Amino acid sequence: MTMLAVTTSCDDNDNDTPIIEPETLVELSGTLNTQTLTKDKQYLLKGQVFVGGTTATNQTLTIEPGTVIYGDKATKGTLIVTPGSKLIADGTAAEPIVFTSALPAGARDRGDWGGVIILGNAKVNQPSPAIEGITPAVIYGGTNDADNSGILRYVRIEFAGIELTPNNETNSLTVGGAGSGTVIEHCQTSFGGDDAFEFFGGAVNAKYLIAYATWDDSFDIDFGYSGKIQFGLDVRYPSYADQSGSNCIECDNGPNDNATEFLTSGVLSNITSVGPRAVNNQSVNANYQHAIDLRRRTAINIVNSVFIGYPRGIRMNQQTVYDNYNTGTAILKNNVLVADLLTYSVGSGMTATATDINTLWGATNTAITGTDYPATLTSLGLSSNVFFGTSTSTGYNVNPNFAVTAGSLATGASFTDPKLTSLQNTTYVGAFGATDWTDGWAEFNPIGKVYAN
Repeated sequence: MTMLAVTTSCDDNDNDTPIIEPETLVELSGTLNTQTLTKDKQYLLKGQVFVGGTTATNQTLTIEPGTVIYGDKATKGTLIVTPGSKLIADGTAAEPIVFTSALPAGARDRGDWGGVIILGNAKVNQPSPAIEGITPAVIYGGTNDADNSGILRYVRIEFAGIELTPNNETNSLTVGGAGSGTVIEHCQTSFGGDDAFEFFGGAVNAKYLIAYATWDDSFDIDFGYSGKIQFGLDVRYPSYADQSGSNCIECDNGPNDNATEFLTSGVLSNITSVGPRAVNNQSVNANYQHAIDLRRRTAINIVNSVFIGYPRGIRMNQQTVYDNYNTGTAILKNNVLVADLLTYSVGSGMTATATDINTLWGATNTAITGTDYPATLTSLGLSSNVFFGTSTSTGYNVNPNFAVTAGSLATGASFTDPKLTSLQNTTYVGAFGATDWTDGWAEFNPIGKVYAN
């Protein structure tokens, strides 16, 4: 850990030059031993920064509430917590911990730095998995589903996710093989350069997650993940999406998929997904695809959630996916799907048809058609200010109201299925009841936010 003097001014045409206060900050690079970052200083991640690793195993990085950590753009600053080590970033609603771009307010953009990667020793259904682009490679996963990789609570991660090497991207928050001893709650990612949250296997539970204006998928779940995610918010910016296809939920088993592997079988409950279209005829980036994209034998359980404003509804890309839901291996229940072009897509070579998927969905969920969005929102109990609409990237409502006190989303949730044990029971569908849990700690204009001690 070294001290670095950083200039407090820059040429307006040089957006790679950071403006950080105070004039002297702490540079973090290489491998970190056990230490604490305090809120009276500011920190800069330079290159790939490892908590623990081959030279210092079982280390703990503790971050005080209210601390700001910047990611360096030139060196693709990235924080990697290796298996056996811990990140204790335990913020508060009054003093959230912020990981953000080192560029000045107004100049920040997606992909300014590499993001946060937390790795553990819980089960993963792939052999010797490693996070793409990390050098040296860090193998994660093991046999301990109760593994503890630390705490992320009241944490914001902004403008993260970048191509470290060709075709190898990081996400805002990447979690690989983290166990149920890990705490992830009240976390917001904003303007990510790839996925907002990606879970590669593991059994970690998470709640109160905000995926705000990300580039690719909001919740990407793979490699045999078996944890539970409850209370998640997805808000999409209509002007950009990934060429790979951007979805709210994308779920997969992984590239090495065979019948002997355990399935991706976790639970997503109480998700509110606000897609890119605020009205049915709004022009959005053509790379937007589905509210839910289910791939390669996945058996993820999606319940008590609402999806609105995506171009298409659900895709199942293999017959094995359809079979998992049709036989009850996995469930889709008590969800509400509202889309301009309500379609149910199938992969090539499947026996099941789009009509079959539509029938399966209709048995235990609600599909709402129609083009009168204001009337639909009112009937659901949602406020129209939750959409980006035609606003610019800095034009979103600074204090949106997500609370639902009336309408069809205020009731209808169910937690009787055995797969939903240990979840918090709610009467409402979606992420919100009468309380808007984003108030006080979330930030909806991070591009213009000024951070100073």
